Amino acid sequence: MPGGKEEILLNRLEIKSVTNENLNYSNIKPLSRRMVTNEVEKIDSLAKNNDPNAPELSAIDQYNIDRFLMNNSEWSKPRESYKSKGAPVFNRLYKTQGNMVEVNNPDFFMAINPVIQYQQSFEKGNNQNIYLNTRGIAMRGVIDHKVGFNLYFTENQERTPLYVQQFITEHKAVPGMGFYKNFKGKGGTDYFDIKGSLSWNVGKHIDMQFGYDKNFIGSGFRSLLLSDFSNNALFLKINTRIWKFNYENLFMELTPDFKRSSDKLLPKKYFRMNHLSINAAKWLNLGIFDAVMFGRKDHFDFLYMVPVLFVRAAEQQLGSPDNALLGIDGKANIAKKIQLYGQVVLDEFKLSEIKAKKGWWANKYGIQMGLKYIDVAGIKNLDLQLESNRVRPFTYSHFDSVANYTHYNQPFAHPLGANFQEYISILRYQPLKKLYLQAKIISWKQGLDLNGLNYGSNPLRNYNTRVSNYGFEVGSGNLAKGLNANFLASYELKENMFIDANLQNRSFKKNVGGNQNTTVLSLGFRWNMARRNFDF
Repeated sequence: MPGGKEEILLNRLEIKSVTNENLNYSNIKPLSRRMVTNEVEKIDSLAKNNDPNAPELSAIDQYNIDRFLMNNSEWSKPRESYKSKGAPVFNRLYKTQGNMVEVNNPDFFMAINPVIQYQQSFEKGNNQNIYLNTRGIAMRGVIDHKVGFNLYFTENQERTPLYVQQFITEHKAVPGMGFYKNFKGKGGTDYFDIKGSLSWNVGKHIDMQFGYDKNFIGSGFRSLLLSDFSNNALFLKINTRIWKFNYENLFMELTPDFKRSSDKLLPKKYFRMNHLSINAAKWLNLGIFDAVMFGRKDHFDFLYMVPVLFVRAAEQQLGSPDNALLGIDGKANIAKKIQLYGQVVLDEFKLSEIKAKKGWWANKYGIQMGLKYIDVAGIKNLDLQLESNRVRPFTYSHFDSVANYTHYNQPFAHPLGANFQEYISILRYQPLKKLYLQAKIISWKQGLDLNGLNYGSNPLRNYNTRVSNYGFEVGSGNLAKGLNANFLASYELKENMFIDANLQNRSFKKNVGGNQNTTVLSLGFRWNMARRNFDF
């Protein structure tokens, strides 16, 4: 679950271990269950044997490790603590605490769980019924310890706060989702969320995965390279991990800009990414990112199937108009307490124009810097994350609407698109085994389009519609400032079953145009799924 208890635990173990070379590859998400479970089990064994190389774990860390291994029992050794405390329901269901149905044989594993979420919200000044109603099922399995499969299916009805309704109206898309239908009055939506994949081991060091899901590159709350903000997508992934290298090749079929209509086959575009991650030192991981977004009227360009970095140079010899991005990312674990991380994305730039300092429109790049600090001030399981994201105007945009860095009418990297400066502060605390507290504050400024003129914030717009060639800085255009604060308390009633209380206050002010203030109180219940958030 993104941002859930599993990710929090893995972040802490990675920082505490400092030199765990496998956990240091955690900037490539989703993570391999087999790999991370194996590493967590090793750390748990070292701690229980009082090994001097074991990281210092709190009682809550040890509890979270046991729960983590139970929820990944296909790759962990059986434990008595996994079993349900009472008799199984109907002698078949909930034999273990983590799964409603679990088959765990030497050559075959399968787990099936219900997926449920109901959230009721109250927005100040809005008499609409704000809610989320989700029902579905999740299934995963492994055959012969080599072939894995997973399926996640939910059916959802939702009415979001007014600012999210405005996003849906402008983009003709529900954040993070695909096709939707209007549901029961203004602002209501009805949609499916379907994910699934098949994975297999090609060899000792090579894995492949084919599916329909989301991917993410980075160690931060945001990613400037590839994020999970937009809709799921069809993908093929090849991951090679050997010595100090992890090399991922990702090929995706996406949906370019479109207008909503019924019974119409949507056009397609394609994305190819190579990411080479290197453990330069046991505490330092560095990555190189190379991606191309492209479209062809009648076919996929098979030159991009070559799994080699910087093949774009060969494609340019064919006169290609495709949208190429380069990037670097890295992180360093320090003193078993701190992780420093960052990203740089380069869409297009010219050094002479940067030196001239005239705000040339095509100097398109973004920078992320972040810090994670665990056990703040010696308080166990109190963790702080600070992050800054800055992206210049027109980054991710293109003259070809097919090749812009978007998917299903939504940004493919940062939710804000471009032309912004953002600061994020997240404080997480687990004072009790089953209680999770979080305070999150996101502040930003962004230059928006003004009177229909393109100032480079929206990657869906053709950059040839810009107002000029010079004078662009972060915030150019209709300057807007936003502050989004969330305070969340979650209590785990039983394994993977939570009740949530969340208070959100969001202010948004534009130099030209109306201000928007949002206050939302939400109460919810969820089972085997992450809480739905709108962090923009």
